Parts: sequence; structure tokens; C-alpha cells
Amino acid sequence: MTPPPPAQPTAPLPAKPLLAVPPSREYEHDDDDDQEMSAADIVELETARRVREERIGQRPGTLTIRPDALAPRLLLTTYDEEFFHEQEYASYDELYAFFGQHPDKKHWLDVRGYNDLALMERLQQDFNIHPLQMEDVLSDYQRAKVEETDDGLFLVSRMTEFTRLLTIEDDQLSVFTGPNYVLTFQDDYDDCLEPVRVRLRTGRSSLRRRPPLYLAYALTDVVLDHYYPTMAAIGDYLETLEERIFQGRADRRVLARILHVKKDIVRFRRLVYPEREKIAELLRMPDDEVPEEIKVFFKDCYDHAIQALDLADSYRETVSSLIDLYMSDQSNRANEVMKVLTIISSIFIPLSFVVGLYGMNFQREAPDGSINPLNMPELYSPWGYPVLLALLAIIVIFQLVYFYRKGWLTNK
Repeated sequence: MTPPPPAQPTAPLPAKPLLAVPPSREYEHDDDDDQEMSAADIVELETARRVREERIGQRPGTLTIRPDALAPRLLLTTYDEEFFHEQEYASYDELYAFFGQHPDKKHWLDVRGYNDLALMERLQQDFNIHPLQMEDVLSDYQRAKVEETDDGLFLVSRMTEFTRLLTIEDDQLSVFTGPNYVLTFQDDYDDCLEPVRVRLRTGRSSLRRRPPLYLAYALTDVVLDHYYPTMAAIGDYLETLEERIFQGRADRRVLARILHVKKDIVRFRRLVYPEREKIAELLRMPDDEVPEEIKVFFKDCYDHAIQALDLADSYRETVSSLIDLYMSDQSNRANEVMKVLTIISSIFIPLSFVVGLYGMNFQREAPDGSINPLNMPELYSPWGYPVLLALLAIIVIFQLVYFYRKGWLTNK
């Protein structure tokens, strides 16, 4: 069977790069940690706060669209071993008609953007989605989980990326499985799922031979695989901060960045831990829900989730070590400054003593004209001043030689 003539395939949407590593020198000019919140940030937080307050007390299952939601884009991929059709539709009616005309094919309907309540309600009705599950799809944040539905499974995953702004961004991926379809929802146009699309376009891919649940596994697997570039980018950034500390270029901003990365790592761990629990729950499901031949692949996902958690724990310890290293570096700097000041003070103490001694106002000649022989006879010596300067110089030289031999003037 060939695609209908009106359907013209469109170019696939661009995908985010698998690894968004910050530029090698960008961190040196990043002063965001030292700036206060802008007016736009304050307005955004205030808007988010009002939206959260409006949801308080709503009936469960009430669908609410976020003010900043994107306009929806509808992409349908229909396939089997011999057939492949990929197109972005401007009309949902046209898409659903094509979907209904090919019940013997497997379909992947990808919805990107939520800013159409009527469309979301139609999708909920046409694909038999529970109102509470659709509410989870449209929520600001939903942790990774899996639930059974009348037609299959409902899975939620968190896609992550370490951006060029040196922060972790995460987007929600909601997946519904059915007898002959996989329905996905995303709140952004870009994602990390392009490798799955490339595999579907390949005629010999196992994705086109296996049931739709295998496609749900492939989506979950690529999300988990995308955690590793995210953690690799964080690891590279931590090495950059560590190198900066060792080079003696650590300042207040370095500590702020270390603490910022620490928050990102904690946040990343909060994303991965539910993902591991979700996959563990999938493995515990009966075979009529998740066949054993599919569970084998989910076990591999479970191993990936554990490895990602181990990386997150390792980086969290690295951040703690960096904080200790920074504090030690600052303490060493303070000790160096105190050492220099102490040496300077030690040099001037005997000089101040000698100068202060000869600065006392004891008169050699008494009021009656008699001479007091014990009252500083050097004051009237013609060589008194040069001799005193020479004595002060000898004292300074002696102290410097002594300090040098003790190693106080060097880093040995």
C-alpha cells in the first residue's frame, strides 16, 4: 500500500543535539550568578504563582492550559515492515481520518505543544484517555511514572539537557500506548527523540516489526541514553571549575557556580530516581500487560537508570569535594597573606624598639649644667645617626636570612 496522494511528507523537525557542552571559556565571562533577578523573571514567577493559585480547589481532571504553552504541532508516523508514512498535519481531522483508514498499520502520533484546549479534549475522547491522566499531561511538572489504561499503558518520562547557560533543563514526555498506536505529548518543539525517528525511517529496523509497546520502550531508552551526555557535560564543567581552583583563579563566583551545579545535580537525581522506579514497576507488571520479550529490553533500561543514578551520586560527592577544595584554597590564601603580614611585622618590631628607645627624651645635661653620663651619650656622637642606620640594616638582613633558612619566604 502506498500513501494517499494528498499526503505530502514534510521534513522532520530538528532535534536537540545529544550533547550541549558549554564553551571552554564561556564560564569565565558568566556573571549571571552575581546579578539580581530581572523584571521579566519577576513577572514570570508572579504569573506562575497566580496560575498555581487558580488551580487550588479545582475538580480533579480539570484541564488547564498554561499561559506560556506553545501552539500544538501534529506529526503522524504510520509504519509496518513494508509501509512508511511520515507527515505533519495542520488539521487534526485530516490526521484522524488517515489514522482511521489504516487500522492494520502501527501509528505514532506526536503532539508538540498544548495551547489548544479543544484539541486536547478531542484527543482525550478519541484515544480514551482518562481525565486525570490528561490533567497530568498538561500539568507543569509530573514525575516519571507508569499507569495502566483501558487500551494499554500511560508512561511519563523527563527529558534532560545541560544547556549553554550551564543549567539543566527538563521537558516532560507523556506516552500512551494502544493496540496499534503510540501517542506522545511534549510541551516543546525540540526533543531528543530523533534517533528513534531515524530508526523508523530505516526499512530493516526492528521497530517496524515489533508491536507499538516496543516503540514506547525505544522512546524510554533514548530518554535514558540522553542522561549520559547531560552528566558528561556536567562532569566536564566540574573539571573546569576544579582546574580553575588549582590555578589559583578561584573567586566568589566560582563558589556560586559550584553551588549552582550542586543544585542541578540534586535536581537531576530527583528526575532519574522516579525513572528507575517506573521501569521497576513495568517489570513487575503481568505478562498480558507487558510481554516477557519486551521486559527484556526494559531490564536494559533499568540498568541504564541505575548507572545514571550512580553517576549523579558520584558527581554529588565531587561537588562536595570541590567545595572543600575551594574552602581550603581560600584558607591557604588567607594563611599566605597572614604570613606576609607577620613577616613584615616581625621585621619592624626590633626596628621600632631601637627607634623608640632613642626617641626617649632623657636629657644628657641637667638644669644646673652638670652632665648625666648614663643618659644616651650616643646622641652627641658625630657618627651616631649613621651607626644607628647601619644597625637597623644589619637587623633587617639578619632577619631575612633567618626567615629564608626557615623556609618562611618560600613555598617549600
